[in-house]
Amino acid sequence: MSSSPPDGYSYETLAVTVPRESVFHVEINRPDKYNAMNKAFWREIGLCFEKLADDKDCRAIVLSGSGKIFTAGIDLADLTEIAGVVMGDDDLARKSRTLRKVIESYQQSFTSLEKCPKPVIAAVHSACVGGGVDLICSADIRYCTNDAWFQIKEVEVGLAADVGTLQRLPKIIGNESLVRELSFSARKMFSSEAFKCGLVSRIFVDKESLLTAALDMASVIASKSPVAVQTTKMALIHARDHSVQEGLDYVGNMNMLMLQSEDVRIAAMAQMSKGETKATFAKL
Repeated sequence: MSSSPPDGYSYETLAVTVPRESVFHVEINRPDKYNAMNKAFWREIGLCFEKLADDKDCRAIVLSGSGKIFTAGIDLADLTEIAGVVMGDDDLARKSRTLRKVIESYQQSFTSLEKCPKPVIAAVHSACVGGGVDLICSADIRYCTNDAWFQIKEVEVGLAADVGTLQRLPKIIGNESLVRELSFSARKMFSSEAFKCGLVSRIFVDKESLLTAALDMASVIASKSPVAVQTTKMALIHARDHSVQEGLDYVGNMNMLMLQSEDVRIAAMAQMSKGETKATFAKL
C-alpha cells in the first residue's frame, strides 16, 4: 500500500495515507504545534471526512496524531482571534451572529466523522486536550496508549465545550456524574480511568503497538461487507438518538433494501464453506 497521499487528499494540517487495503489513515500533522487545531485544521478535517464518506476505495479509517501528543486542542492564536470578535466594536447582535457561524462550522467539521458511513478508529497517544476530546467522541472506536490522558479543558479558558463533548460523551460512557465532574473541573483523566468508564475499549503499551492494533482492526472491518458495515453504523447512530421502536423501524426500513444486496449471498456462501472460500465484496 502507498505511504504517499492518495489523489485529492493533500492537506496543510492532515497527512492521509492508505497503509492497508481499503484502510485510510488520517493523521493530524502539526507536530511542531502539538497538533493544535487552527482554522486550516477545522476546515480540512471536515473536507477530508466528507470526501472519505464518498470514496469507494475507503472502507475503514484510522485517526491519529503525529509527533509527541495526539492534540493540544484549539490553537491559542485562533482563540485570540475569537476574543478579538468579543472585544470588537460591533453591537451584541452582530458579534453573536459572527460567533455562531464559527461555532456551527466547527461543529459540522467534527460531525463529519459521525456522518461518514465508514467506521472511524481514533488512536490516541499522550495528551488529548479540549477539542481533541470533542474529536474522538465523534469516532466509532477509541484506543489509547498507557500514557494517554484526556482533558475537557474549556472551562479553564472561560468557555463551555461546544463542538460535541457535552452532547456525545454522556452517551458514550453513560455516567452523568463523571461527565460533569470532568467538565466542571477540567481535571485530567488517565488511560486506566478512560478504559474503566468506557471512553476507550483497549489500551496499548506504546504508540507503535497502538497504531498496529488500530490498523489491524480497520483491516478486519474493511474485509466485511461494506453494505453491512455502513448500514450498521448508520443504525447505531440513529438508535443512540431515538427510541427503541424508532430504531427498530429505521433498521427494518434499511434492511428491507440491504438484504437484497449481493453481499448477503457472498457472505452466506463463505460461511457455508467453513473457511474454504473467502468472501470478497465489491466496492460500495
